[in-house]
Amino acid sequence: MVDLSILIGQAEAAVNTGQWALGEKLWQEVRRRDPTNAKAIFSLGIHAMQRRAFRDACTLIEEAQRLSPQDPFILLTLSKARREAGDTDGEGAALEHALALDPYFLPALLAKAQRLERIGHNATAALFFRNAVKVAGPESAWPAVLRGQLLNARSVSQDFARVTHAHLTDAISPLLPSLARDQAERWREAASIMAGMTEPYRQHANQLYVPRLPAIPFYPRELFPWARELEAKSSLIREELRAALAEEKKDFEPYIALRPGQPVDQWRDLNNSARWSHYGLWRNGQPDEAHLSRCPTTRKALESVDMASIAGLCPNAMFSALAPHTEIPPHTGETNARLVVHLPLIVPEKCTYRVGFEHRTWKEGELLIFDDTIEHTARNDSDELRVVLIFDVWNPLLAPEERELVRALAAASRSGLSG
Repeated sequence: MVDLSILIGQAEAAVNTGQWALGEKLWQEVRRRDPTNAKAIFSLGIHAMQRRAFRDACTLIEEAQRLSPQDPFILLTLSKARREAGDTDGEGAALEHALALDPYFLPALLAKAQRLERIGHNATAALFFRNAVKVAGPESAWPAVLRGQLLNARSVSQDFARVTHAHLTDAISPLLPSLARDQAERWREAASIMAGMTEPYRQHANQLYVPRLPAIPFYPRELFPWARELEAKSSLIREELRAALAEEKKDFEPYIALRPGQPVDQWRDLNNSARWSHYGLWRNGQPDEAHLSRCPTTRKALESVDMASIAGLCPNAMFSALAPHTEIPPHTGETNARLVVHLPLIVPEKCTYRVGFEHRTWKEGELLIFDDTIEHTARNDSDELRVVLIFDVWNPLLAPEERELVRALAAASRSGLSG
C-alpha cells in the first residue's frame, strides 16, 4: 500500500499539473484512509469550488476549519465559497473570523474591503483598502499574487481621500480667514491628515534630537529680534553675492559631495553636481576666512544674529545656489536644537519650498525660518539661478541654560567612550 505522505504528494502534483480529476480522486483516497485529515478535506472543498458545487464546497471547508481552527486561509477560502453560494452574511462572518485570528492577514483585509464595496458601504470599504495598503508595506514588497488587488486598493483609497479632503476643506474654509497664517496652515494640515491625504510630519534629527520641542515647520519672524535689521541689509548682502558669482564662480562647490563608499540614497542625482552648489562662509562651526573677507557686510550681519554654536556641527552659513529646473529631494537635518534661516537674495518665479505639509514661496529680502528636522524639499522650476543665504540660529524655545546641555551632549557623543 502506498504511504499516506506519498499519496498526498501525488495528489498535490496532479493538481499542480492541471489533472484535477486525478487530484480529486487521490484526495478522496487520502480522506478514506484518514477521515480527519484537514488538508484532504480542504482540498476536496477546493475541487468542489472548481466544479462550481459551492454548497458542497462550503460543507467540506467548514469541516476542514473545525479540524484546523487557527488557519485564517481556510476561513478566507470559506468566505469565497459562501459568497459564490449566495450566502453574503456567511461570507462576512468567515472574514471577520479570519481577521479575529490575524488582524493583519492581508488577503482577508482586501476581501473584506471588496465585500464592503460590493454591498455599498463605500466609505468603510475605502478605510479597509487604505489599511490593507499600509499592511502591505512598500510597493516593492507586495506579493505578486496580490499586486492587482493592492493597486486597486490604493486607487480606491486615494480617490476617497481626495473626496473626503474636499469635503473637510469646504467645512473649515469659512473659518480660516480669521486665523493667522500659521494657525490656518495647521487646520489645513489637520483636514489633510484626517482625510488620509498625508501623514503627520514628525521631526527626525540625524544627530541630536531634543524631546518635547514642538514640530513647527516655519517659525514667525517676530520671535527673532534681529530679523528686521538683517532683512534691511538684503541689498548689500546681494551685492556681495553677485560679486562672488561674477568673480569666484569656481568657489561655488557642490553642496552634496559624498565620499566613495558612502550611501548615496536620494542624493544620487545631485552628488558632486553643480546644480546645487554653495559658497561657504561657516561650515560645521569653522569660518571660511577667505570667503568671509570678501563678504564683510554679510559677515557683520551674521555675527549680529543669534547663530547657533555647537562644536563640530554649527554655525553653518553659505550662499546656496540652485540651478534652473532642479529639485532638492526630501531630507531632514541634524538637530532641532537649532533652526535654519533662509534670506532669499535671487529668486525668479516658479521657485517653491516645502517644510512638512506647508509650502512657501521665497520672497527676496524676507526671511524664512524653519525646523529642518521636519522633512523639507526645494524646487527651482524657472530658467534662472536661485540663490539664498542660509545660516543656523538657536531654537528660541530652548532656555539659555539648555544650550549648554546641547553642547555637552554633542561634545560627549564625539569624544566616545574609553576602554
